[in-house]
Amino acid sequence: MDWSRYWRSADRPLEAMHAHFERHAYHRHSHETYSFGVTEDGYQAFRCRGGAHTSATGMVIAFNPDDPHDGHAADDLGFTYRIVHIGPELVSGVLADIAGGTAALPLFDSPVVTDPVLARNLRGLHAALLGGASALRRDELLTATVGAMSARAATRGVRATSATGPLTGTVERARRRLQESYLDDVGADALAEAAGCSRFALYRGFRRAYGMAPSDYQRQLRLRAARRMLARGGAIGDVAAATGFADQSHLTRWFVRCYGMTPGNYRSAATG
Repeated sequence: MDWSRYWRSADRPLEAMHAHFERHAYHRHSHETYSFGVTEDGYQAFRCRGGAHTSATGMVIAFNPDDPHDGHAADDLGFTYRIVHIGPELVSGVLADIAGGTAALPLFDSPVVTDPVLARNLRGLHAALLGGASALRRDELLTATVGAMSARAATRGVRATSATGPLTGTVERARRRLQESYLDDVGADALAEAAGCSRFALYRGFRRAYGMAPSDYQRQLRLRAARRMLARGGAIGDVAAATGFADQSHLTRWFVRCYGMTPGNYRSAATG
């Protein structure tokens, strides 16, 4: 039986989820945050950065911001995991505090890490967030976890962009066009014109740079906007209409596919 519990900070880009999934399969999506998870039981399979990965019991998952990935149980028994989403600005602040000055954001090359210390830190932080620990204790565990993740699993400073090669400028222009007007019904011709290349070149370059088609990226932007509105207590039907979804059911279907919970459950966790 699938279940999930969600927690969201009222004043910082910090969220946590505890879930068990047997049947649910995540659609390919990404987060604006760093996402650090630990598999508590079972086997979680997913694709990320062009490769297939499996996180078994005790393994740590490390996603960079905007890393596209999916996810599903590797067998009929399902998997249980804890995951924490931390905004880049919060990670930057923690690392700068540790360093006593400016610090580069970390980049995690491997989405799966075997490290009992990191797994223990993540479990402790996650339990504190969902368990109502004091603000001081949460901050202490957050600092310890982010510091350990950066020191033990990061490979280098943050990349300037995920796009490489001659199409870097064109796909970035297309991405900015989508970000600036994600509610617009932008056709492929208009997007290619904004990018300054052919439709085919844009589609191929965009997928290579950002891990998904432009239409999927646009829907991702709409889902992120919906999350922000729901976190402020917006009515689901109103949020669906304001973020470009056909209706409440349409938003709900995609919200569940990408985040593993309904908009109502997310709103309750965010506003409770």
